[in-house]
Amino acid sequence: MAPMGIRLSPLGVAVFCLLGVAVIYHLYAGVISSHLTAFRERRKVDLRDLLAVSVEAAVLGGREVKKVRDENNLKERSKGKTKEGASELLTLGDLQSHRKMYNLIRNTFPDVMVNSEEHDNMVDKAATWSRDIPADILDKIEGGKDVPAESITVWIDPLDATQEYTENLVKYVTTMVCVALDGKPVIGVIHQPFTEFTAWAFVGQGSNMRPRSSYSVSPPSVIVSRSHSGKVKNYIHDAFGNSTTITEAGGAGYKVLSLLDMPAHEMGSIDQADVYVHTTFIKKWDICAGAALLNALGGHMTTLKGQDIDYSGPPLNKGGLVASVGVDHKAILERLPNWDPEKH
Repeated sequence: MAPMGIRLSPLGVAVFCLLGVAVIYHLYAGVISSHLTAFRERRKVDLRDLLAVSVEAAVLGGREVKKVRDENNLKERSKGKTKEGASELLTLGDLQSHRKMYNLIRNTFPDVMVNSEEHDNMVDKAATWSRDIPADILDKIEGGKDVPAESITVWIDPLDATQEYTENLVKYVTTMVCVALDGKPVIGVIHQPFTEFTAWAFVGQGSNMRPRSSYSVSPPSVIVSRSHSGKVKNYIHDAFGNSTTITEAGGAGYKVLSLLDMPAHEMGSIDQADVYVHTTFIKKWDICAGAALLNALGGHMTTLKGQDIDYSGPPLNKGGLVASVGVDHKAILERLPNWDPEKH
């Protein structure tokens, strides 16, 4: 008897092939799905972790800033001119701080956009997060605040008040990190390298800072930049009267701290003001951390026209700014004369 065989019609062959494809699809669909899930999970960021890394980055950068200043090894040079014609200085402190801060954040959260005031090609793969979360953050902030990495923009200022740093006016110097979510500042860290004090806030969650118990608005004490205070003084006097106290100071981070209730051991080294006004262009890495701190405490930082500042996109804020907490921000804005920063 001849051996029996199986003969498939063309239709049978087609059905067999389709069944094979279906089997292969089902075998690999689960693998593909699990890989996609893992990819999505990798691109999620816990904001409490990012706050802890931001604090650690600001502190590490601050140590570099202090070390360079203490060794008097600034190696300062000009990197250009501001719109007002002032020289923008770059020191070894700026660069060393940038390298620590930028690489720590990028190595920990590689999917997150990080914008720094400085630019440097040195990659430090050894800059890794200690995994430590400060006790006060653990106490006030819950974990599990996961957001998509692509919705985050981090702004870092490795050394705010470089001009004052070169003049050894170190009380004005800060290192800053800000986390913006869809363009809104939600995490702010301002660290003072020479006192080792760190202010932080997470909007809607908590902060180690608070507003002062009282503020004056008739007239307010106003803090402005010492680098271009001439026209600003006239502007402030036009708004609030000639008896208004105007304090000139360096560093946007310092000016925000002047609006807050500082710890007792810091009170002697920080000026106190009721309102912070800036009438010219300013970069977002200068102001984002302060905006988050104020927002978390019920305050505001807006343009001179009262518009919210978008902390995504290009780094330049062209609308000037008004910052306050504990006062009627709208009432302050209404007293300010019309002013176009692009014409001054």
